[in-house]
Amino acid sequence: SVDAGGITGRNLIINGAMQVAQRGTVTSAVHDSFGGPDRYKISETGDTVFTMSQDSDTPTGEGFANSLKLDVTTADSSLAAGDFASVMYNFEGQNLQSIKKGTSNAESVTLSFYIKSTITGTYIAQLYDNDNNRNVSKSYTVSSANTWEKKTITFPADTTGAFDDDNALSLLVRWWFAAGTTYSSGTLATAWESSTSANTAVGQVNAVNSTDNNIFLTGIQLEVGEKATPFEHRSFGDE
Repeated sequence: SVDAGGITGRNLIINGAMQVAQRGTVTSAVHDSFGGPDRYKISETGDTVFTMSQDSDTPTGEGFANSLKLDVTTADSSLAAGDFASVMYNFEGQNLQSIKKGTSNAESVTLSFYIKSTITGTYIAQLYDNDNNRNVSKSYTVSSANTWEKKTITFPADTTGAFDDDNALSLLVRWWFAAGTTYSSGTLATAWESSTSANTAVGQVNAVNSTDNNIFLTGIQLEVGEKATPFEHRSFGDE
């Protein structure tokens, strides 16, 4: 059964438990910086500076030993229009063909993860189709400060625009932590649409407004379908 961990290959994410961290700690002085746990990238512009690292702070009793930690070392308390802060995960198209995107049989996908943040309020998770310049975003709520919470978000199927079957960037998963009006002044794109910046992160709270702020992520899973199954724990060697 899935609950017993007997059905494998469900998680499209590599290193969702943040086990592997070969680059070490990175500071986001340069836009789009890889670092901390493998495969995750800081993407930000404006005054915000993050330090991203692998950390041992994890949700209790869920089988995780590591997390991704974002430490705000330079705050942005007054966001300019084009300012934003986020973390991204990139997919190659050849690893996404099971989603059947761009066909009449296109599948919805479900993203689940654990988050711990100093700032409560509305956050945005986004899928961006780099091959076809299409976008969908969903909001979720961090209810308690500095407390691990599990979030589950289902994104609808998209019958428009297939992913290329190659090793280039096709899909970007993005966790937003701050968004100026360039990215938040429209109507949130909760259904797939041609990408419009203003519709990307509407309602996003400013989680980078103080150097006291920290954000942690772990247990990230993206799977085909509308149901979130238990996290697929894999060996360090597999990851």
